Amino acid sequence: MTAKRLLVMSGKGGTGKTTVMASLAALADEPILADCDVDAPDLHLLLDPEVRESHEYLGLQLATIDDLLCTKCGSCHQVCRYDAISEDIILDETSCEGCTACSIVCPEGAITMVDRVAGDVFVSSTRFGPMAHAKLRAGEEASGKLVMEVRSCSDRLALEHGSEHILIDGPPGIGCPAISALSGVDAVLVVAEPTLSGRQGMSRAVELAHHFDVPAMAVVNRAELNPEEATVIEEWCRDQGVEVFDRLPYDPAATDAMMARRTVVEHDDGPLAQGLRRLWVQIQDVLDVRYD
Repeated sequence: MTAKRLLVMSGKGGTGKTTVMASLAALADEPILADCDVDAPDLHLLLDPEVRESHEYLGLQLATIDDLLCTKCGSCHQVCRYDAISEDIILDETSCEGCTACSIVCPEGAITMVDRVAGDVFVSSTRFGPMAHAKLRAGEEASGKLVMEVRSCSDRLALEHGSEHILIDGPPGIGCPAISALSGVDAVLVVAEPTLSGRQGMSRAVELAHHFDVPAMAVVNRAELNPEEATVIEEWCRDQGVEVFDRLPYDPAATDAMMARRTVVEHDDGPLAQGLRRLWVQIQDVLDVRYD
């Protein structure tokens, strides 16, 4: 059995994406979970994972200068496009992009490239199922590659546990991390908020999904805060062939549940919890029709 991969994403931050994702995790039957927001992960705050295994993630390589071999000729400084090597040949590690140009032009062979630890990858247990997640270290880049590491871990966990669903909490935006999270998924749920920036973020996320031929579904969160804008978003989605689900209401229970480090559907059975339960049923219906 091949697990169905559902990515929950948004074109901008702050739409309630992780709040929605966490409740879907609580409602699904023994899912595999993946937090692919590696720059600022926060799914763990609601799921309280217990780390079972971890390993370091090696990002871009780092240049090192052997002072005994260096003659201060300045070739490396001249070729470095990132200003990582000063005129007096001092390396700024935080600016080094690992392009290797300096090591190539150095006539003395004084510069070598070494591995740099850029993050950490974890496999954990949660009360809803196994979770793959990671954290990029401060100042590091190449988060798209780290997202792929998390995705690989989640695929392995799905095979090991025979799970039906892999639920992926994607990064906000449409950059490299979002593209990596989108790769190979069966469907995308885009969570929007009823604002102009929310509409723009939604359209970018949907266009990205369509570019990679991934079916997109949409839900407007906190819809009654601006019903007119929610309607505009939903109409745009339908024009794009995007499945639109029932609106999610504004509910202070979302904040209360977060403070209690629990999902909304665990916290109470109020309007938002009921809406999230309906949402999961609707998502399952769509996935079953398309992929069974």
